[in-house]
Amino acid sequence: MSDCCNDDCTIEALREEQRGTLQAVLGINAVMFLVIAGAALYGNSTALLADSLDNLGDALTYGLSLYVVSKGAVAKARVALFKGGLILLAALVVVGQVVYRLFVPSAPLFEVMGAFSLLGLAANSICLFLLWRHRHEDVNMSSVWECSRNDIASNLSVFVAAGAVWLTGSGWPDILVALGLACLLMRSAIRVIRSALLKLRTADQGDES
Repeated sequence: MSDCCNDDCTIEALREEQRGTLQAVLGINAVMFLVIAGAALYGNSTALLADSLDNLGDALTYGLSLYVVSKGAVAKARVALFKGGLILLAALVVVGQVVYRLFVPSAPLFEVMGAFSLLGLAANSICLFLLWRHRHEDVNMSSVWECSRNDIASNLSVFVAAGAVWLTGSGWPDILVALGLACLLMRSAIRVIRSALLKLRTADQGDES
């Protein structure tokens, strides 16, 4: 009885830690979405817009992850599947924006791109640090970790694009990086969806047996 009580207490303590971490990164990403989206519109940057959509997707993802912290494996797998769909949707929005820029070309403000990509990098580095210890705990936290790791790559890519726009005076680096980020988002979406489907399949097989 004592061992069962200790196990329950340990699980509940872990869930509380996960809730606290998810609340913190949810707040950071919600604020950064508003800040970077505004900067993207002002600076006319597709890559920065992709970065902001990534933050929005993450904020929604963290909110959903909070909901299933105390749920079972099947519920967590279903939410992870939904999160994969959100990531895929963000990638398609970026692709649509890229297509628009091909028909309506313009050079973004590299100063805005560089400054806000670094701001995003600082914020997402904090998120990555907070999520690090949770990355192998379950499919829910693993998918959250995947989102946060992508953010770091996104920020660095936008910063590189800003330098390339400054050197070339062209909007092409912005478009190319945006396409690269869209591919990264799609790859991440596929990985999260596959993992969630595997968990669901395993759960179904367990119920049948």
